[in-house]
Amino acid sequence: FPGGLGEVIDRIRAHGMTPGLWLEPEVIGVRSAMAARLPDEAFLQRHGQRLVEQDRYHLDLRHPAARAHLDGVVDRLVRDFGVGFFKLDYNINPGVGTDHEAPSAGHGLLEHSRAVLSWLDGVLDRHPGLILENCGSGGMRADFAMLSRLQLQSTSDQQDFRLYPPIAASAPMQMLPEQAASWAYPQPGMDSEEIAFCLVTGLVGRIYLSGYLNRMAPSELDLVREAVVAAKRLRDELPHAVPFWPLGLPSWTDPWVALGLRTGDSALVALWKRGEADGVALPVPGLAGRLTGVAVEFPGAAEGWDLSWDAATGTLHADTAMTTTARLIRLTPPAGRG
Repeated sequence: FPGGLGEVIDRIRAHGMTPGLWLEPEVIGVRSAMAARLPDEAFLQRHGQRLVEQDRYHLDLRHPAARAHLDGVVDRLVRDFGVGFFKLDYNINPGVGTDHEAPSAGHGLLEHSRAVLSWLDGVLDRHPGLILENCGSGGMRADFAMLSRLQLQSTSDQQDFRLYPPIAASAPMQMLPEQAASWAYPQPGMDSEEIAFCLVTGLVGRIYLSGYLNRMAPSELDLVREAVVAAKRLRDELPHAVPFWPLGLPSWTDPWVALGLRTGDSALVALWKRGEADGVALPVPGLAGRLTGVAVEFPGAAEGWDLSWDAATGTLHADTAMTTTARLIRLTPPAGRG
């Protein structure tokens, strides 16, 4: 940041966006000046020695100096820079825990973990408008204690967009749909179906947009913009959505993957196709016996798919000759039954 962090933050705000930062709050690099300023008791220890992994010390938030350090950092970034979002990561393994002032290492780790939750409660009490994401090493620390406090949860660091659908579709088994942040990372040079495939993955939760958007051709970027508009249109529905799985929970290599979200009287169905496969039938029992309308929510220019609704059985039939493709489909029954 040759012009200072404030210059970057101000530029973000000037575009009408909320600036956010990545933090890994519970660790301090062994060469950091802060590592020498804090007492040994502010770090996890075993046999009187600080734990070291990947050239990092692990803070012990039971100690007031450790908590005061983190509070000072977060409060300054929010107060002085106007940061409104923190991506909280956790890329260290403390092993069995700390035996400092604890009857066992596991007990020390449990008390530290509870202290982390208390620290998060304090941060959100002081800054109620702050958005906190539990990245947690690409979703590997997605425990219910963290999920009960943080607004977003990263579902994975999976970098192959074709492998992400089973993760995104299964995420609501662990977390609320509006918490689930699944990467949508369209890349320059992808065809329109691959871009749509990526973006549908992000639309079934809190959209998490990445990729080299600045290098995209206008037609590629138009599809990304359409997905962002769709996400804004859907975001008020997600907190009330109830997930269902028309094809059951997906396996890692399933050619068809589906996630349904009941939103009031209608339903959204995200459907991904990965590879050669015959058409698929998706039961939606709650809509059986209803002359339901079928519309593609995203992408708008949805060609190459054959979609039909069997009202008698409450089944959506889908088929396409394409092999890497996805659609977000809305099923809307008319008012009343019959």
